[in-house]
Amino acid sequence: MRVYIAGAMSSKNPITFLDNLRKGMRLSTRVLLVGHAVFSPFIDFQLFFMTQEDEEITVTQVKAASMAWLKVSEAVLLVPGWENSQGTKDEIAEAERLGIPVYDSLAELEYANHKGE
Repeated sequence: MRVYIAGAMSSKNPITFLDNLRKGMRLSTRVLLVGHAVFSPFIDFQLFFMTQEDEEITVTQVKAASMAWLKVSEAVLLVPGWENSQGTKDEIAEAERLGIPVYDSLAELEYANHKGE
C-alpha cells in the first residue's frame, strides 16, 4: 500500500522542529518496515542541502510536490501531534476530497489493511 505520512513539521523553536522531523521519520521507517511503500515529507529537508548557490527551492514547490504524492497514495497516516498543523489539516482535507482514508495510528492502518484482504 502507498502510505503518505502527514504531521506537524515547522516550528519557531528549532528543537521542536527537529523533534517533529524525528517523529515523522520514525513513523515513516516503521511503515516501511511493515511492508508499505512510504512517502514522507519529513525527509524533504535533505533537498535543501543539495541546492547550489544559484538554486532555490521554495515552500510552495515542496508543498506542491507533497500534494502530488498524496494524490496517488492509498492511505494517509497521521503523526501524533498533528492537530495544530495547518499543513496537515490541508492534507487531510485533500485526502478526504479524494476519498483516501486517513488513519491516526499504524495499528489502525494495519487493521484496516488486513480487514480488506
